[in-house]
Amino acid sequence: MTAVVALDSLLDTRRVWRGQAITSRTAVQPTGNATLDEFLPGGGWPESAISELLVAATGIGELNLLWPTLARLTTAGERVVLITPPHRPYPQAWLAAGVDLRWLTIIQAKGRDALWAAEQCLRSGSCAAVLCWPQQADDRALRRLQIAAESGQTLGFVYRSLHEANNPSPAALRLTIEAQPAQLRVIKCRGGLAPGQALPASAWQ
Repeated sequence: MTAVVALDSLLDTRRVWRGQAITSRTAVQPTGNATLDEFLPGGGWPESAISELLVAATGIGELNLLWPTLARLTTAGERVVLITPPHRPYPQAWLAAGVDLRWLTIIQAKGRDALWAAEQCLRSGSCAAVLCWPQQADDRALRRLQIAAESGQTLGFVYRSLHEANNPSPAALRLTIEAQPAQLRVIKCRGGLAPGQALPASAWQ
């Protein structure tokens, strides 16, 4: 005769391995934009992880997504590093966004050196956030960055071309920033489902 045992009793006595609880949420940091926080599956930027921002073109507001976070971090005396940005940052725009430039570091490097610099900064534990614009980054390189971000407990942001959207990536969060129409989409998120709808650019710019 088969005995029937309530599942709750098995869980309470720790007789069933339940893996990761489905109710747990990935730790996040707020974006500084309530609408964006509500839109992102985790409620913000995933901590100790890479967020990949796939951009249709530069200069379409892709920095506006991060400025509130970078302003909060630098105001608190936390180091933010930019690695190989595609254009020279305009100081007045960053100041207007509330970023304390005393805590902003820019590293210029090429090719694999840029990826190496990003990995070292992420792993060091001395940076609150690292932004990088790698010219070439395959799945293996991105995985190294993801592991480095976990090790250094650092926010990592990787800007890449929108053409990379169909390629696999170990990033915890992947967003596309499109120009026509101007909008943002979540195409991958760790610990949640990507929302089916897009977020118009007016919500974060």
